[in-house]
Amino acid sequence: MTATPPTPPHSDRPAPAHGTPSHDVPSPARTPVPTPRATPAHAPRPGVPQDRIGAAGVTLARGLQRITASALGPYQSAVIRIGFAATYLFFLLREVPHRHELYGPDSPWHWDLARQLTAGNEAFSVLLWTDNVLWFEAVYALTVLSAAALLLGWRTRTMSVLFMVGVLSVQNRSVFMGDGGDNVIHLMAIYLVLTRCAQVWSLDARRAARKAERAAAGLPPRRDFVGPVLWALLGPVLIVATVMDGLGGTWWLRVLLWLLWLSAAAWWDVNRHAPRGQLRSLLDVLANLVHNATLVVIMIEVCLIYATAGWYKIQGSRWQDGTALYYPLKLDYFTPWPALSDVLASSGLVVMVLTYATVIVQVAFPFTLFNRRLKNVLLVIMIGEHAGIALLLGLPFFSMAMIAADAVFLPTVFLLWLGGRATLGRQWLLGRLPGRSRSPEDSGPPGVPTARSAPEERGGTGAERGGTGEAPPHGVGGGHTLVG
Repeated sequence: MTATPPTPPHSDRPAPAHGTPSHDVPSPARTPVPTPRATPAHAPRPGVPQDRIGAAGVTLARGLQRITASALGPYQSAVIRIGFAATYLFFLLREVPHRHELYGPDSPWHWDLARQLTAGNEAFSVLLWTDNVLWFEAVYALTVLSAAALLLGWRTRTMSVLFMVGVLSVQNRSVFMGDGGDNVIHLMAIYLVLTRCAQVWSLDARRAARKAERAAAGLPPRRDFVGPVLWALLGPVLIVATVMDGLGGTWWLRVLLWLLWLSAAAWWDVNRHAPRGQLRSLLDVLANLVHNATLVVIMIEVCLIYATAGWYKIQGSRWQDGTALYYPLKLDYFTPWPALSDVLASSGLVVMVLTYATVIVQVAFPFTLFNRRLKNVLLVIMIGEHAGIALLLGLPFFSMAMIAADAVFLPTVFLLWLGGRATLGRQWLLGRLPGRSRSPEDSGPPGVPTARSAPEERGGTGAERGGTGEAPPHGVGGGHTLVG
């Protein structure tokens, strides 16, 4: 009978169960147990810290890649662009009969008074370059056209700059003709210049998608003449305005306009000579960083608006006793529907509930951003609140501006659903027009694949893009610079 050799002291075999004899495992009394070395107190524990540090490094690297590789919130930024452009466009169109009394030569706030005010606060307004009536009409018309083009997303970078110039010029001409909605539009017009807000739901996105489809079909790209012409026309205007000291006393506006104009030329040159080079990737990364940082600033701005409004309301005695909503419902200036206002004001319980709910929602909203479900519920309540303000108090443009600002927090799933419904509605309307018997997806040029026939070239299927046929957000550049 062959004897079994003894097991070495450092065997990997499992120990026998308690109470079970084993002849393969030496007894602890006969086998010395090696004493481990003492670990210094300052030395890291093996295993766990390294794993945590590695996991943190991977998370940080993924976060940096995410904020540099793509412009976040494409649908949210598109809704902000559409919302604020539509708000100011409708406002300017409504005030066309009264434009001279509000911001023109017949304004009670005379041109000389406006010059004295802007000389003190260093505000910017091209309407103060001259008091000529034709100049006022040209600036007003240009602001209307830029707002309409920004709404459609046509040459978005150029139109966003012109929209900002128009908003600042009109509002700074008569600073006493606005309300809280004008202040929000004033800020957002500046922020929109720094965002890539034309990635989806814009004519620029459609143009970029068609360019990608032509490239996939092996066709040469169409030559862009509109972008360079716009750049060449705006350059001399910027030079003259800088030399004649017509950009106000704010240094940041001068720097911003010149950076936009020069970067547009650089972007156009890189896209033409090295569209897939490292410099093109670097410009894309910088643009994404600026966009994402601006989107965070917009979110913070909205939270500050609601937080300050809520905390100021808490300090008011009428808000504390729940009767604050009653008084504006009894003012003739804020009652476009007197019968409806009287019905609402006649119930003390309804007035108290709405008063307290307004304060609670505004104060609580910034603290609910990290809870998706609760944040979405409060968003619905706030949008309903602004709709009620527009209807009951006769402040439609203030409500439109605030709803557009709230859109930065809307979930992408809802915006995709909304875009799909809008696409179906547009197709239904176009299908009912005479001579539009063809389906929209068959309306492309001959020899070029349509948006539905080549989803792979666009970086996703039609369902993934919400059925809207937009270009992929990354690496497209549609509507990103002054040259489009």
